[in-house]
Amino acid sequence: SIIIGVSDPDHDFGLESNDHKSAAALAHDYRNAQLGPADQALCAYAVKLTLTPHTMTASDVAQLHTAGFSDEQITIAAQVIAYFNYINRIADGLGVDLEDSMSAAIGQWRSDKADFRNS
Repeated sequence: SIIIGVSDPDHDFGLESNDHKSAAALAHDYRNAQLGPADQALCAYAVKLTLTPHTMTASDVAQLHTAGFSDEQITIAAQVIAYFNYINRIADGLGVDLEDSMSAAIGQWRSDKADFRNS
Protein backbone atom coordinates (compact mmCIF):
# COMPACT_ATOMS: atom_id res chain seq x y z
CA SER A 1 0.00 0.00 0.00
CA ILE A 2 1.16 3.45 -0.72
CA ILE A 3 -0.58 5.03 2.21
CA ILE A 4 1.33 4.43 5.44
CA GLY A 5 -0.31 2.23 8.03
CA VAL A 6 -3.41 1.26 6.11
CA SER A 7 -2.29 -1.89 4.31
CA ASP A 8 -4.52 -3.90 6.62
CA PRO A 9 -7.78 -2.18 7.59
CA ASP A 10 -7.80 -4.08 10.89
CA HIS A 11 -4.51 -2.49 11.94
CA ASP A 12 -3.16 1.00 12.45
CA PHE A 13 -5.58 3.48 10.87
CA GLY A 14 -8.56 1.13 11.06
CA LEU A 15 -8.01 0.45 14.73
CA GLU A 16 -7.11 4.01 15.68
CA SER A 17 -10.05 5.56 13.85
CA ASN A 18 -12.49 2.68 14.35
CA ASP A 19 -13.36 3.27 10.71
CA HIS A 20 -12.45 0.06 8.92
CA LYS A 21 -14.37 1.00 5.77
CA SER A 22 -12.32 4.17 5.26
CA ALA A 23 -9.12 2.27 6.06
CA ALA A 24 -9.95 -0.29 3.38
CA ALA A 25 -10.72 2.47 0.86
CA LEU A 26 -7.41 4.18 1.66
CA ALA A 27 -5.49 0.93 1.35
CA HIS A 28 -6.86 0.28 -2.12
CA ASP A 29 -7.01 3.77 -3.65
CA TYR A 30 -7.15 7.04 -1.72
CA ARG A 31 -8.95 8.72 -4.64
CA ASN A 32 -12.03 6.61 -3.93
CA ALA A 33 -11.93 7.25 -0.19
CA GLN A 34 -14.06 10.05 1.16
CA LEU A 35 -11.24 12.47 1.95
CA GLY A 36 -11.35 16.23 2.07
CA PRO A 37 -9.38 18.34 -0.41
CA ALA A 38 -6.36 18.76 1.90
CA ASP A 39 -6.05 15.02 2.50
CA GLN A 40 -6.49 14.32 -1.22
CA ALA A 41 -3.69 16.81 -1.99
CA LEU A 42 -1.40 15.24 0.59
CA CYS A 43 -2.06 11.74 -0.73
CA ALA A 44 -1.38 12.87 -4.31
CA TYR A 45 1.90 14.41 -3.13
CA ALA A 46 2.84 11.17 -1.34
CA VAL A 47 2.08 9.05 -4.40
CA LYS A 48 4.09 11.30 -6.70
CA LEU A 49 7.04 11.47 -4.30
CA THR A 50 6.94 7.68 -3.94
CA LEU A 51 6.51 6.66 -7.58
CA THR A 52 8.19 9.45 -9.54
CA PRO A 53 10.39 11.51 -7.21
CA HIS A 54 12.41 12.83 -10.16
CA THR A 55 9.34 14.69 -11.42
CA MET A 56 8.73 16.72 -8.26
CA THR A 57 8.67 20.50 -8.76
CA ALA A 58 7.97 23.62 -6.75
CA SER A 59 4.36 23.44 -7.94
CA ASP A 60 3.88 20.23 -5.93
CA VAL A 61 4.72 22.13 -2.75
CA ALA A 62 2.62 25.09 -3.91
CA GLN A 63 -0.39 22.77 -4.26
CA LEU A 64 0.03 21.72 -0.63
CA HIS A 65 0.26 25.38 0.41
CA THR A 66 -2.97 26.04 -1.50
CA ALA A 67 -4.57 23.11 0.33
CA GLY A 68 -3.70 24.79 3.63
CA PHE A 69 -0.48 23.10 4.69
CA SER A 70 2.29 25.11 6.34
CA ASP A 71 5.97 24.80 5.41
CA GLU A 72 6.54 22.84 8.62
CA GLN A 73 3.73 20.40 7.85
CA ILE A 74 4.98 19.89 4.30
CA THR A 75 8.52 19.30 5.54
CA ILE A 76 7.33 16.73 8.07
CA ALA A 77 5.14 15.00 5.46
CA ALA A 78 8.04 14.80 2.99
CA GLN A 79 10.30 13.34 5.68
CA VAL A 80 7.76 10.71 6.74
CA ILE A 81 7.01 9.74 3.13
CA ALA A 82 10.72 9.54 2.28
CA TYR A 83 11.51 7.57 5.44
CA PHE A 84 8.91 4.91 4.70
CA ASN A 85 10.08 4.68 1.09
CA TYR A 86 13.64 4.28 2.35
CA ILE A 87 12.86 1.66 4.97
CA ASN A 88 10.70 -0.33 2.54
CA ARG A 89 13.52 -0.37 0.02
CA ILE A 90 15.97 -1.53 2.69
CA ALA A 91 13.56 -4.31 3.69
CA ASP A 92 13.06 -5.31 0.04
CA GLY A 93 16.79 -5.19 -0.64
CA LEU A 94 17.59 -7.42 2.34
CA GLY A 95 14.69 -9.81 1.86
CA VAL A 96 13.00 -8.97 5.15
CA ASP A 97 9.83 -11.01 5.50
CA LEU A 98 6.57 -9.14 5.81
CA GLU A 99 4.25 -9.68 8.71
CA ASP A 100 1.45 -12.11 7.87
CA SER A 101 -1.14 -9.32 7.89
CA MET A 102 0.86 -7.44 5.23
CA SER A 103 1.20 -10.29 2.77
CA ALA A 104 -0.89 -10.54 -0.36
CA ALA A 105 -0.70 -12.94 -3.25
CA ILE A 106 1.69 -11.46 -5.80
CA GLY A 107 -0.91 -11.68 -8.57
CA GLN A 108 -3.44 -9.75 -6.50
CA TRP A 109 -0.81 -7.17 -5.48
CA ARG A 110 0.20 -6.60 -9.12
CA SER A 111 -3.43 -6.33 -10.19
CA ASP A 112 -4.23 -3.78 -7.47
CA LYS A 113 -1.18 -1.69 -8.31
CA ALA A 114 -1.85 -1.86 -12.06
CA ASP A 115 -5.45 -0.73 -11.47
CA PHE A 116 -4.23 2.11 -9.26
CA ARG A 117 -1.62 3.36 -11.69
CA ASN A 118 -3.94 3.17 -14.69
CA SER A 119 -6.86 4.96 -13.04
